[in-house]
Amino acid sequence: MLHLTLRQLKVFESVARHLSFSRAAEDLYLTQPAVSMQIKQLEDNVGLPLFEQMGKKIYLTDAGHELYHYSRGISQQLADMELALDELKGLERGKLNISVVSTANYFAPHLLAKFCQRYSGVTVSLNVSNRETVLRHLADNVTDLAIMGRPPDGLDIATQSFMDNPLVVVAPPDHPLCAGRRIPVKRLEQETFLVREPGSGTRSAMERFFSAHRINISRGMETDTNEAIKQAVQAGMGLAIMSLHTVELELETKRLKVLDVQDFPIMRHWHVVHRKNKRLSSAAQAFREFLLTEARQLMPAITYEKS
Repeated sequence: MLHLTLRQLKVFESVARHLSFSRAAEDLYLTQPAVSMQIKQLEDNVGLPLFEQMGKKIYLTDAGHELYHYSRGISQQLADMELALDELKGLERGKLNISVVSTANYFAPHLLAKFCQRYSGVTVSLNVSNRETVLRHLADNVTDLAIMGRPPDGLDIATQSFMDNPLVVVAPPDHPLCAGRRIPVKRLEQETFLVREPGSGTRSAMERFFSAHRINISRGMETDTNEAIKQAVQAGMGLAIMSLHTVELELETKRLKVLDVQDFPIMRHWHVVHRKNKRLSSAAQAFREFLLTEARQLMPAITYEKS
C-alpha cells in the first residue's frame, strides 16, 4: 500500500502543473529545497521517477502522468468537501479564489474591498496574471471566477458582462495630435504604437479594429505590462490603445492625454467567467451576483477631457 501524504500530492500537483520546481515553490509559499524534498519522498514512496529533466526543462514521466491524473481528482474531491462544509456555515466564513487579467487589476481590488466589507468572514485569494495564465487557471479548474475582457473560445464556460471597458488612444501631453479634434483614424498610420504581448485582449481588440478600418500601424515596443506601456508613452516612445480604467491616475495628474480620434473609444465589456460544470461556493455565487448587480454603480466614473 502506498504511504502518500496530502501534502506530497499537493506539492506534486503544483510542480506537474507548472513543470517547474521554482514556480511551484512560489505558488505554495515554500522554498525550492522543500519542494524538491517532498517530490523525492513521493518518488521513494511510489518507487518510480515522476519527472525527467532534459536540458533546463522538466517533463512528467509515464508514472508522473498517471499520478497527476489521480492527484487532480483527489484535490477536486477535497475542494468539494471544503466547499460543502463552507456552505453549511453560510457566508459567515468561506473562501473566494479570483483570477483577473492584469488590466482588470486597476478596478478589481476596489470591488473586492466593497464585497469584503459586506461579507467580512470571506477570505479572498486574488491572482493577477496575463490572459493566457487566467485561461489556464480556468482550464485547470484552479479558480472559482475569472474577470477578463473577451471571453475565451473553446472552453465550456458561463460568462456574463458586468461593466463597460472603453479603449482609448493615449499620448503624452506635448504630442502634436493633442491639439487635434475629430482626428481621422487614417492619421494614426503615421504614428508608432506601443502594444501588449500577443494574446492580450487589448491587443486583439486593437488589431481587429485596425483591420476593420484597413489601417496599417507601425509597432514599437512590445511588453506584457500596462505600467511599462504608460511609462513609455509618457517618455514619448509612441502612442497606445489602452483601457480607460488603466490610465485614470495619469489623466488626473495630466501625465497622459486621451486623443479625440474618430470611432473611438472602442467599446468592450468586462466579463465574469467560470466553468459551466464548476460548483460555485456560496462566496463565489455571492461575488458573481455582486458584480452583475452593483459593479457599475460602485465604480466611480472616469472623467477626462479629450485633447
